[in-house]
Amino acid sequence: MFFPSLDYREYFYILCLNRNNKVLGYCQISAGGLCGTIADVRMIMQTALKSSATSIILAHNHPSGNLVPSEADKDLTKKIREAGKFLDIAVLDHLILTSESYFSFADEGLM
Repeated sequence: MFFPSLDYREYFYILCLNRNNKVLGYCQISAGGLCGTIADVRMIMQTALKSSATSIILAHNHPSGNLVPSEADKDLTKKIREAGKFLDIAVLDHLILTSESYFSFADEGLM
């Protein structure tokens, strides 16, 4: 995945997928500042519902280059997964991207 203007700002995106895990589309949820961005669970689920997604993948960047998820990242992922369970929308992964690499919650057993 590519983040336009991946420089000093933090961005939060979601990928919306169908039952066959084909990408229906992606949406920028928020654009923040140097140290964070606000990702509203309601906006994320609204986007997933409007696209008729059956699953989503979360993604945001860390401009600092630090791939370690913060407690806020973990808490947000948990909240979104709980909302997804209620709406029958699976949250498949949460990716943290830097200019050099990425961190996958799913790969690290955090989903």
